[in-house]
Amino acid sequence: MQALFIGQTYIDVTFITDHMPTGDEKHVASAYAVSFGGNAVTAAFCCAKLGIVPDLIATMANDWLGRMFQDMAAKYGISIHPRKVNSSSLSFIMPKDGKRAIVRCRDDEHIHPFPMLNLKGCRALHVDGHQPDAAIHYAKLCREAGILTSLDGGGLRTNTHELLEFIDVAIVAERLCEQMDKTPEAMLDYLKGRGCRIGGVTMGEKGLFWYDETGAVRRLPALPIPPERVIDTNGAGDVFHGAYVYSYLANPAKSWQEHFEFARAASTFKIQRLGNEAGLPTLIDIDAITREFRVHA
Repeated sequence: MQALFIGQTYIDVTFITDHMPTGDEKHVASAYAVSFGGNAVTAAFCCAKLGIVPDLIATMANDWLGRMFQDMAAKYGISIHPRKVNSSSLSFIMPKDGKRAIVRCRDDEHIHPFPMLNLKGCRALHVDGHQPDAAIHYAKLCREAGILTSLDGGGLRTNTHELLEFIDVAIVAERLCEQMDKTPEAMLDYLKGRGCRIGGVTMGEKGLFWYDETGAVRRLPALPIPPERVIDTNGAGDVFHGAYVYSYLANPAKSWQEHFEFARAASTFKIQRLGNEAGLPTLIDIDAITREFRVHA
């Protein structure tokens, strides 16, 4: 095991339409994509696509959507350690004008305890706060073993405050700032106070607001992608997380500035494709994005 990711599994149905029917209407979307979804799950697929295949503790149902997800994971060589639920979770996503509306159907009632794994060889843990008992268990183990711990703080979970005590790299969304009634500046102070070595707030087209190991606050601007090339921003943050975890594993001597620049290029690739799978970049794709926007780095 090189890395462990823990999260909630979704099957994402992403569609583009200029009209949402109501009542007894029908309407045909202009394009659609069906793929894996979920924060840490998508990040795991991104890391695998880039060349380092992680293990994944993910919710799994014994239904046709669950079997579809198993097929998706097998394609990328990802070892799934399932945590059983009764029904697969679905997300219906409608991207439009750089935003996205989402309807989720979620089953997070776990039938069994989380699996106990041997962490031999593991060099990084990435969690999204779902499966809070598993997240805190493995974050503690990894902290004790000197294994890097990373959090996608997309939203407030039941044990976010407790979990952060065991997180090295906490990159959170503006949504968490809103839920906790904090400005981005106050959020960085909060993350520092919880002991996170690296912390940041992703702010969409405004880029990443973060601090490094010295506590110095930095800004990493978003790459200036023309609006007409932005197709689907859903999953861009997940790709960002998966890409910086990959970059750390592949090049641990590089700075976090470099890891985040790599991840920025990955998420820039993602927003130009519909659906999570189409938006997973290769190393060649990231190199192309980096060269295209080199002057803006």
